[in-house]
Amino acid sequence: MRRVAVNIARLVLAVTLILSGFVKAVDPLGTQYKIADYLQALHLGAYAPDFLTLGVAVLLSVMEFGMGICLLFAIRRRLTTLLVLLMMIVMTPLTLWLAVANPVSDCGCFGDALVLTNWQTFWKNVVLLVAAVIARCWPLDMVRFISRSNQWIVINYTALFVLVVSGLSLYDLPYFDFRPYHVGADIRAGWQQMMEGEDSPYADFFIERLDNGEDITEQLLTDKGYVFLLVSPHLEQADDSQLDLMNQLFEYAEDNGYPFYCLTASGEKGISHWQDQTGAEYPFCQTDDIVLKTIIRSNPGLLLLKNGVIIRKWSHNNLPDEYMLSDRLEKMEMGKMPEDSVPQKIFYIFLWYILPLLLLTLADRFMAWSRWLRRKEKQEKES
Repeated sequence: MRRVAVNIARLVLAVTLILSGFVKAVDPLGTQYKIADYLQALHLGAYAPDFLTLGVAVLLSVMEFGMGICLLFAIRRRLTTLLVLLMMIVMTPLTLWLAVANPVSDCGCFGDALVLTNWQTFWKNVVLLVAAVIARCWPLDMVRFISRSNQWIVINYTALFVLVVSGLSLYDLPYFDFRPYHVGADIRAGWQQMMEGEDSPYADFFIERLDNGEDITEQLLTDKGYVFLLVSPHLEQADDSQLDLMNQLFEYAEDNGYPFYCLTASGEKGISHWQDQTGAEYPFCQTDDIVLKTIIRSNPGLLLLKNGVIIRKWSHNNLPDEYMLSDRLEKMEMGKMPEDSVPQKIFYIFLWYILPLLLLTLADRFMAWSRWLRRKEKQEKES
């Protein structure tokens, strides 16, 4: 019964840490924003530059995912269970403080994939703390899935996998988008629900023109044609390496009669500086910065809407160029809703990470079984 309890505790911890680490890896900017929220609540935000919080976000995803995999495979059992226990000893009182003081709306443990209240997070951590104590008391009862000689392969390959996923998500966009502004989201329908008094994730979504103060939210969301939205929470921090491409996109939209707006939370000073720096001629609109950070994990990023539905999203590193914009959107594949690629993305993860580890485990277990057979045959001959 003790052995069963230890392995159940080990699996609960492993699944939780793998899920938590993976959703952080696919959305490192989202994790960075949450870390910044914590620092602001502790009045430490001014002492942590963006590169530091981003580095911590990536490191946190590597640690959580890595510890989850080590528990799953029973790698370095004593050290892994000790590290997990120490982590839960720190996190459980922290989440109790979050539940009581409520400085942030949610802990961000599972990103936007699974949003828990602060009290739900605390009780979740209480369960994990108990599991960590059980696993730490009897770590050698954890059943190995891979021999000690091959553990380094799993550890290094896991670290490489998480770093690659985080890097690709930072360069382009999150590999999986769990937010309400994902491709295929009908903002118009959700916004109308909000206007009718129903619960909606778009309650804070508004678009107000900077030049005349007009609220054009409904106008853009009910436009049955295409609308380009260049999104930059803060233009002062925006990447300007693709400014020529942004201006070309505006010219393309203007030539074809598609509305093009830049949504930002920057003030007039930041907008004027951006215009002087880039020569931007597109109109600017004011929008809440938290909403803009939720819409797209890129500064700047580009959205393509049709009839209030998001049909395309691009980071500033992957903007469409003149070769892709060779005709009107109505005649191109880019102007259509892309096919659901979630199964394909899951297949790629299986192909490049799960399958190699599975094959390694099977080969390792076969070799261990072969060695056991040889030892048994030798013992029988000697006896």
